[in-house]
Amino acid sequence: FLWFFITIHLFNMAAVTLHTGKKMPILGLGTWKSKAGAVETAVKVAIDVGYRHIDCAHVYGNEKEIGNALKEKIGTSCAREDLFLTSKLWNTKHSAVDVKPALLTTLKNLQLDYLDLYLIHWPIAFQPGDDMFPKNPDGSVKYDYTSYIETWGALEKLVDEGLVRHIGLSNFNSKQVDEVISKARIPPAVNQCESHAYLNQQRLIDHCKKQNVIFEAYSPFGSPDRPWAKPSDPNILDDPAIKAIGDKYGKTAAQVLIRFQIERGVVVIPKSVTPERIKANFEVFDFKLSDEDMKTLAGFDRNGRVCIPSIEVNGQAVPRDGGHPDFPFHEPY
Repeated sequence: FLWFFITIHLFNMAAVTLHTGKKMPILGLGTWKSKAGAVETAVKVAIDVGYRHIDCAHVYGNEKEIGNALKEKIGTSCAREDLFLTSKLWNTKHSAVDVKPALLTTLKNLQLDYLDLYLIHWPIAFQPGDDMFPKNPDGSVKYDYTSYIETWGALEKLVDEGLVRHIGLSNFNSKQVDEVISKARIPPAVNQCESHAYLNQQRLIDHCKKQNVIFEAYSPFGSPDRPWAKPSDPNILDDPAIKAIGDKYGKTAAQVLIRFQIERGVVVIPKSVTPERIKANFEVFDFKLSDEDMKTLAGFDRNGRVCIPSIEVNGQAVPRDGGHPDFPFHEPY
């Protein structure tokens, strides 16, 4: 399971190697849906526990609080060069002239001089401006059709200026990844996408590996607290088969799901603001899933994508952005 691809890093934590030779911790703290007030404490706790990888995004609306935590911890609990810090360019900032100002806002909020990784959050562009979700009178999103290839060229310049060490993609399908690579001067280091036992993304992972792009999994627990979740939706953390695997190792379902990604060589960023869970999510380097259990977990795949922004049309939930030409999920992977 790609153990050759993983090296031991700080605090006995594994890391993957990016195309530059830089190490990226295989486990990080996710911050999507982490509310202001709670997220500052969460980041401090995570760093104290041993996390050295924090995943952020402008659209999450909490980078100022994360920046306060980083300011307190850098130089006391850790050195800046020991941290791997990621943020993402939002959909309204795809125009080349908007990319650097967007990054500078993120750097100011995070109180940093540079990012280790800056991702294009989605391949889909929205109308430029400060309204992160611009709407038409009928409530639909106002789109823009800036090519993500143009956006990528602006990201490459950020690397040239030393403001970003690596650049990458998020929510890009295999064809979109290939298109960026075919036009890129600096290749994407990472493609961050939803991945969990119900959507294991093995085909996209294999494709990215062939292209020397690290695959990173967000929502490894199936994002049960996503805003559009329905009471009838299955909760992967309650799956009795996954719990049973955990019982064999004295581990929780959450720890099994994190370990499943690690053993596939996939970077994983579970989100929590609860100190006990942040600590528990880090306690995944003292056991190894058997080959049989890895096969069992792989068998749970049901193409169960849940992180698709949706709207209701005629009583049915449909992808909000499905009509945009760069919508990534029409492709099989």
